[in-house]
Amino acid sequence: LAKGAGFTKGCGMLQEQKSGAKCVVFDLDGTLADTSDDLLAAANACFRQMGAGDLLTRADSLTAFHGGRAMLRLGFSRQGDVDERQVDEWYPRLLAAYAEGIDTHTRLYPGAVEAVEALRASGHAVSICTNKPAALAEELLKRLGVRDLFGAMIGADTLPTRKPDPAPYVAAVTQAGGDVRRSMLIGDTETDAKTARAVGVPCALVTFGPEGEGIARLRPEALLDRFADLPALAARLLK
Repeated sequence: LAKGAGFTKGCGMLQEQKSGAKCVVFDLDGTLADTSDDLLAAANACFRQMGAGDLLTRADSLTAFHGGRAMLRLGFSRQGDVDERQVDEWYPRLLAAYAEGIDTHTRLYPGAVEAVEALRASGHAVSICTNKPAALAEELLKRLGVRDLFGAMIGADTLPTRKPDPAPYVAAVTQAGGDVRRSMLIGDTETDAKTARAVGVPCALVTFGPEGEGIARLRPEALLDRFADLPALAARLLK
C-alpha cells in the first residue's frame, strides 16, 4: 500500500442523512474483475463484420476499461478519421456481441471475494458502481457467482447520469444501507478518482489493472496492490 495525496470535500455532497454503515463501493471492470479480453473480443467481432479484421490487441486493455465506444473510436482511428455516427451505429452491435461472450475469459481478481466477505463480516456495507450497462453488469455478476455479496449495483444507465457524476455513487452507498460520509471508492481509472473527488470521499486505486503502478499519477488517497490488504486499508481510511 502507498498512501496518496489528501482529498477535499466535494460539491456539498456529504449532506446530513440518516446514519448508516460504513460502506466500500467497488468499480467492476478492471477493479473486481479482469473483463478486458471479452470486451476486446466484442469490439474485434464488430471490426471483422466491417471487413477490417481484428484492430485491437491486449495492449489496448486500458481502452477496453473505458467502455465500448472508446474501443470503437480507437479501432476506427487506426483506419482513418473517427465518425461518431459510425460509433453510434456499431455500439449496440458491440453490446450484443459482448453479451454473447460476457464470461468467456473474464475472471475475478485474486482475493476479491475474500476481501468483500471480510468487509461484510466486519459490518461494512458493500456495493458496486460501474459504467457498464446495468443489465450486462448484473448478468456478469450472476455468472461469476458474486451478485449476492453486494447490497446494491448501480450501472451506467440506472440513473440519468453516470460516473464521474456523484449521483450514481451516492445511490450505490445509500441503496446498500451505507452512509456516504463514511464511505470510500475502490477503482482503477481516472473516472473513479474524479467520482470520489466529486463526492468528497477517499479513493483507493488498484495497481493490478492495465495501468499498473502508473495509476499513482492520479494521486489517490491510497494504492491497492492486492485485495488481501483491503480490510486494513478500509479501517484506516474510514476511521
